[in-house]
Amino acid sequence: MHASRTALGADLDFGVVLQTNPPGKRVVELTKMAEDLGFSYGWTFDSHVLWQEPFVIYSLMLEATENMIVGPMVTNPRTRDWTVLASMFATLNEMYGDRTICGMGRGDSAVRYIGGKPTTIDSMVESMSIIKSLVAGESVALRGTEFDIPWIDEGWDLPMWAAGYGPRALAMAGEHADGFILQLADPQILEWTVAAVRDKAESAGRDPDDIAICVVAPAYVGDDIAHQREQLRWFGGMVGNHVADMVKRYGEDESMVPKVLSDYIREREGYDYDHHGKAGNPSTDFVPDDVIDRFCVLGDVEDHIEKLSLLKDMGVDQFGIYLMHDAKESTLQAYGERVIPALG
Repeated sequence: MHASRTALGADLDFGVVLQTNPPGKRVVELTKMAEDLGFSYGWTFDSHVLWQEPFVIYSLMLEATENMIVGPMVTNPRTRDWTVLASMFATLNEMYGDRTICGMGRGDSAVRYIGGKPTTIDSMVESMSIIKSLVAGESVALRGTEFDIPWIDEGWDLPMWAAGYGPRALAMAGEHADGFILQLADPQILEWTVAAVRDKAESAGRDPDDIAICVVAPAYVGDDIAHQREQLRWFGGMVGNHVADMVKRYGEDESMVPKVLSDYIREREGYDYDHHGKAGNPSTDFVPDDVIDRFCVLGDVEDHIEKLSLLKDMGVDQFGIYLMHDAKESTLQAYGERVIPALG
């Protein structure tokens, strides 16, 4: 079980989240730069048609770094065969040491872009258990067959972190996951979601402090707030996809969907996955400035330190930067030189 580091009094970890846009070597270069600047996790999106295949690139990311932990933010059990995922993680660990992690979700762009629908929470839970057990070298029962991965000599306890916003996803993370991933940096929503995760963990007989808390959001260091907002407005659209699913399922009951989430998607008219995760996405004009300010981390270095200090005090173990904007290197540099030393 991956213990909650902040709960144990240790420093805040930092991760970088990249899209596997071609050329793949550019992803590797940014990963290496991030490790040299003090980042300890290297994540990528996993949308195998929109972008290049991430598990191929993970080999190069691990080869180019010494200690960085690498994995998807996030994969899903609908487009990925569970046994193939387990074999890929186990292979990477055999080659590079136990340096992988799995972020798991129900599926968004990877599934919807090819005409599918996100999987169920129950399927997500089962897949996480199967993958984790296989990587550990254990036997599993799947589709009426019992088997293991016979070439694994010494298994690895693959950290399995779950992403989600809705009540069922939060309950699932508390009951089954090693870590919880919240894909936005709003303190109010963080408080609500983490409380739900920890309550479910406790009711399931788990120690809530054993669940790592990871916040991921776009971060942009600079002085031109208006420009930063335009570069990061895409993120409100991406989150809006998940919020729309929640509102469709639960309505606008504030006990199920916080008002700050349900309010801002009222003007949402659809979404263009061809521009998913990209600055200038035309489907995100409905996202207001105040949502960008709440969900992302903007401003100068001191603004970043102030907001991340608050998140750390609220129990966050890792902050991951979505690095999809026009100031990748300068933002990484600012974090390495000033933000990480102040908080790490």
